[in-house]
Amino acid sequence: MRYQRVPPSEKRGRVHTSTVTVSVLPEARELSVLVSESDLRWSVCRSGGKGGQHVNKTNSAVQVTHLPTGIQLRVESSRSQHLNREAARTMLAARLLQDKQDQSKRQRDTERRQQVGRGMRADKRRTIALQRDAVVDHRTGKRTTWRRYSRGHIDDLW
Repeated sequence: MRYQRVPPSEKRGRVHTSTVTVSVLPEARELSVLVSESDLRWSVCRSGGKGGQHVNKTNSAVQVTHLPTGIQLRVESSRSQHLNREAARTMLAARLLQDKQDQSKRQRDTERRQQVGRGMRADKRRTIALQRDAVVDHRTGKRTTWRRYSRGHIDDLW
């Protein structure tokens, strides 16, 4: 949209022209992730590192694979297999949520880019000229007054 105005500080009455882009997108909704137990493949193994004979004899490390996405995690932070399972489940849910949010953001950015265009003056759809009290829609070629347009009579331009 091209916006023309004469600012109050302008002494010689020169018209200032600005370009305005507007995009209308649906409100973002809260995302959540449900991880089904049937989508997970668990395996246990011996952890490495410090701990002496204990880590060499017990299967406390946990590996989980999320079958639909192929994400694999290995947790061996605790000496307890149960605690490592819970930690792996929490980490997997966080990772899946992050992937879902990234995908939603990419889709939203694509929609916004399609609506806004390049933001250049050549992309103009409408011209609002306050000093002439005119609004012109360049796609349809129709005109209306700024007063009617600002009061919501957008149908005049279609």
